[in-house]
Amino acid sequence: MADPGDSSTGANCLEKLKSYVRTQKGVILAAEISISLIILICYAASLYGGYSAVAICEMIFAMVFFGIFMMELDKQIQVVNWVWSDLFRAGIGAVLYLITSLICVIGGAGDGARIAGGVFGLIAGLLFAHDTYTIFMQIKSTRQHTAASTDDRV
Repeated sequence: MADPGDSSTGANCLEKLKSYVRTQKGVILAAEISISLIILICYAASLYGGYSAVAICEMIFAMVFFGIFMMELDKQIQVVNWVWSDLFRAGIGAVLYLITSLICVIGGAGDGARIAGGVFGLIAGLLFAHDTYTIFMQIKSTRQHTAASTDDRV
């Protein structure tokens, strides 16, 4: 027999998903997943499908971080510094998307799907760069708050 608590667990997960997608970080991660899927489809339809590896990797990494942040596992698993890991993920993704997209746009003459994937890749590079910037500003503001002196001496 099915456990009656299963439906509440599923509803709880759905509520967490709905509430997380409404946050700024949730919107950015959902947009990264969506645009990576669009780029993957464009590169898969092109004559040179080898560029799809960046889209696959970045989409999977964004899905993993989306799940971790949505379920608030970053607060439970303290072994990994999730903010810095997310910063590196977004920074590397921005650089890789910009490089591969420029290569595809410049050398994609005659392959419309490759050029479309390159254009979407440039947009994804900007999105990942924006994510990197917001994470960096979050780290910077956290460091300023913790760097305040707590010395009570006069």
